[in-house]
Amino acid sequence: MRKTQLAAAVAASLISAILAPNAHALDLMQAYSQAQAYDSQFASARAAHTAAAEKSVQGRSGLLPVLGLTGSYSQIDSTTRNYVSNNLQLQLKQPLYNPASFDLYEQSKLQVAASDIQFAQAQNDLALRVAQAYFDVLASQDAIVFIQAQKTAITEQLASAKRNFEVGTATITDTHEAQARFDLTMAQEIAAQNDLEVKRNALAQITGQLPAELAGLKTGVKLSPPEPAKPDEWVSSAQANNFGVTLQQLAVEIARRDITRNRAGHQPTLDFVASQSRTQGLAFAPDLTISSTSYGVQFNLPLFAGYAVTSKVREAISLEDKARADLDSAVRTAAQGTRTAFLGVQSGLSQIRALEAAEVSSTSALESNRLGYEVGVRINIDVLNAQQQLYSTRRDLAKARYDTMMNGLKLKALAGSLAEADLAQLNTLLEVR
Repeated sequence: MRKTQLAAAVAASLISAILAPNAHALDLMQAYSQAQAYDSQFASARAAHTAAAEKSVQGRSGLLPVLGLTGSYSQIDSTTRNYVSNNLQLQLKQPLYNPASFDLYEQSKLQVAASDIQFAQAQNDLALRVAQAYFDVLASQDAIVFIQAQKTAITEQLASAKRNFEVGTATITDTHEAQARFDLTMAQEIAAQNDLEVKRNALAQITGQLPAELAGLKTGVKLSPPEPAKPDEWVSSAQANNFGVTLQQLAVEIARRDITRNRAGHQPTLDFVASQSRTQGLAFAPDLTISSTSYGVQFNLPLFAGYAVTSKVREAISLEDKARADLDSAVRTAAQGTRTAFLGVQSGLSQIRALEAAEVSSTSALESNRLGYEVGVRINIDVLNAQQQLYSTRRDLAKARYDTMMNGLKLKALAGSLAEADLAQLNTLLEVR
């Protein structure tokens, strides 16, 4: 009996060592803040967003003047004379009519808008990854706590079975059953400890810090149903605001602009050109310096480019068809994902209510079996089964709450309405235990 109690005490100290803080407890918002500064995927998205902001500057450059300075220096040796010739020219060119450059500029603005959407999508993705990793750690911690509580109850039942066997009121079978259940719980505890370390490392991969302790879900917390309560309203929001849908809408517009830009390959262009030049050293007058200024308009009309323009137009039209098909796919995917997430929240809330009721009834069943065992109308295995049912119910209840909260976040992300305030709201449901 003492050896069993000692083993339970040692196991309890190991659990306490794992869960005990060596620093202040980390909550969900702090984990998200750390991830924003550390996560490599988010850093990549941030750098891509910064780079894409230059697209509009580059696109606008095709509509702005171009100023260039050219020069040459030559040493000329001939049979009649040797002399030096040099030339310096400053030229200004301002596009007056260039439809391809205008379409390219409009495309660049759309690309910047797409980059903004992609960065917002990366922020949502980071929030979901942090929340999932955070709740995974909490679920693993809860599993260890419930296993530990179950092990303590089994230890007491094992001690009772041994006492009853010693006084002759129970068989050795009761002791063997309790011992087998205790050994099984020890194996489950080892697996749960390993799972906890895996989940903690997964969170650390995102935040950059191995969490010592996390703020857990408050006792008896009540989760709210989705608002609005009709799935069709969520689907409509997703079809209009989902980031994937918005990106594909921009892709369609970019592809449409690409068609007009390529068609402009057949259209004329008109530029204003001005230049100032200075030339010194001519064959007939090596010592003469000539300065000149010129300005005017330059007209260019492409006549034939080996069918390249028409081929590019056909290619652009096909790419626009592809973009429209991808848009349809994005709308359908967003709608399906939103319905799934909405049903996940509703199902989760129903499961939570059912498990809360099951927890109450399982507690009553355990007490009844314990009393029945004491008076001889229940056997040891009945008590052990009742204990296992109670702690399994509590574990499933905790997991259902975490899954429901995650489905709520996914639902808002799919509908394009997820914000940092939603994480902050979930954070109010947490406390340091």
